Amino acid sequence: MATILDGRKLAEEIRADVKKEVATLNRIGIDVGLGLLLVGENPASVQYFQATLSACRKTGVTAYEFRLPQTVTANEILNLVNKINTDERIHGLLVLMPLPRHMNPRRIINHIVPEKDIDGLGAISVGRLAADESTFQLFRKDSDNADQQSRMILSLWSFLPCTPFGVIRLLDRYKVPVRGKHAVIIGKSLAVGKPLATMFLAKEATVTVCHKETQDLAAMTRQADILCSATGRVGLIRAGMVKKGAVVVDIGISVLKDGSIAGDVDFKSVSKKASLITPVPGGVGPVTISMLLENTVRSAQRNELFKSPLVVMG
Repeated sequence: MATILDGRKLAEEIRADVKKEVATLNRIGIDVGLGLLLVGENPASVQYFQATLSACRKTGVTAYEFRLPQTVTANEILNLVNKINTDERIHGLLVLMPLPRHMNPRRIINHIVPEKDIDGLGAISVGRLAADESTFQLFRKDSDNADQQSRMILSLWSFLPCTPFGVIRLLDRYKVPVRGKHAVIIGKSLAVGKPLATMFLAKEATVTVCHKETQDLAAMTRQADILCSATGRVGLIRAGMVKKGAVVVDIGISVLKDGSIAGDVDFKSVSKKASLITPVPGGVGPVTISMLLENTVRSAQRNELFKSPLVVMG
């Protein structure tokens, strides 16, 4: 039986660090603010919205809620993003997906200034990741003895996309070897699949990306030492598609008619073959939210660092 990759436990550890750093900023008069923009009432988005609000309350991050109707226009959203970009109280903005079909989500995301793009999905953040300019964050060592200055330096750089970065942090937490391993990713979205592939490459894994046009998906997945699925198709991955002893990371989230949450992986059967596996819920999801808060704190730290009269710009 597979060992559980407990995302809730890691999320609690990250939140504990965030809470300490928020308290440190509060002591010098800085309130850490996170903007949450939700359009419409997509069940999965609403659930994520509420979970993020809860995490903010637990860590001392101030949440600024922006809820708009499904009928909102792209120009109205862009005007709101402009206001948030210049709002000194808000250090990061999360736009929950999906947006209404009548608008281009990339136009909205790219309108967020890079220093507030705490989900790391804007073109500048994605470009810096692809160019290996921000991948050093994948190798940073968290330590109780890490001083504040080192954390400040980290906050000067682009943010990494929270979900794939959360996957890497979860694998690191359980000391899963990545270098030289074959990582197979199902899904090529800009939010998960593509940046996760880049992160695995940065950590020197051999990477295969599968998608809806992949021929004989099972033949691909059976080669994986680390199998990551992010499709939103319930039960897509079954035991016969997994190599014995593989590490299985289920990133897919689907809200069923009864309100329960399911992932891409048939947990009951796959857990008998895998060596480690994430549950849904309780796997990658909680870590993603904690990474979002961590990035928000870094944004607040960077903002304060740039304002400091002690900073000499060369």
